Amino acid sequence: MKDQIKDFIHYLIVERGLSNNTIVSYERDLKSYQKHLVEIQKIETFNNVARLHIIQFLKSLKESGKSSKTIARHTASIRSLHQFLLREKQADQDPSVLIESPQMERSLPKILSLHEVEKLLETPKLTTPFGYRDKAMLELLYATGIRVSEMINLDLTDVHLTMGFIRCYGKGKKERIVPIGRTATEVITSYIEKGRPKLVNAKQPTEALFVNHHGNRISRQGFWKNLKNIALEANVNKELTPHTLRHSFATHLLENGADLRAVQEMLGHADISTTQIYTHVTKARLKDVYNQFHPRA
Repeated sequence: MKDQIKDFIHYLIVERGLSNNTIVSYERDLKSYQKHLVEIQKIETFNNVARLHIIQFLKSLKESGKSSKTIARHTASIRSLHQFLLREKQADQDPSVLIESPQMERSLPKILSLHEVEKLLETPKLTTPFGYRDKAMLELLYATGIRVSEMINLDLTDVHLTMGFIRCYGKGKKERIVPIGRTATEVITSYIEKGRPKLVNAKQPTEALFVNHHGNRISRQGFWKNLKNIALEANVNKELTPHTLRHSFATHLLENGADLRAVQEMLGHADISTTQIYTHVTKARLKDVYNQFHPRA
């Protein structure tokens, strides 16, 4: 069973081109699934798994307090594995075929107000190479709405400042072109000219756009640590996530009349229903404004 999981993970990496974070999630989910089958249900091969066994595993997740979102992710992982095993003729049947994912409550993404975004963007000071870098990263995220994972994987050759766009690779290694505004262009240019040369290691040059103090490509964890420190200094007290600027980008565009399809394209969403969550945010904001300012609200 462990070897079959390894084969499946290899397939996800090589043929599906999924991101490292997604791969880690699949692997973690399937290892817990396999452990439950062996230790609790005494099943030694995936070919002997029946629908009831999967239901019992998902039930155990619910009883342990896992959220519907976590259970839905496990369900998707299990379904993908059994489909792979059937397709590769490593199993005679797919026991997950009639398993339904739990209904999930979609929570509204947390966003920053325009004033909070401005405070955040103005906090990094252009007095050190790190100040240039941090300001460029924040401006780029808010200007384009790209994911943090997409930003840290950008190379110098992916940034076309004179043309006003960047090229990034989203989920499934799908390439997309995203426009960037004048302000972000100027800040990134300053970083490339004044900040980045002092951060890169001359003996170990890198094509990475954003680098850390070792001169290597900055990590997601490194950016997240910086973001929390910047938010603390900016006195932005809202709960932040690495996606906060992405959510704010989409919401502010829609609030100002942007086309939903255009926002979907810029965010790299495969399904427009994913983008529609931001229309609910704008409606909620309209309600807040109404309640705050209407004399009879």
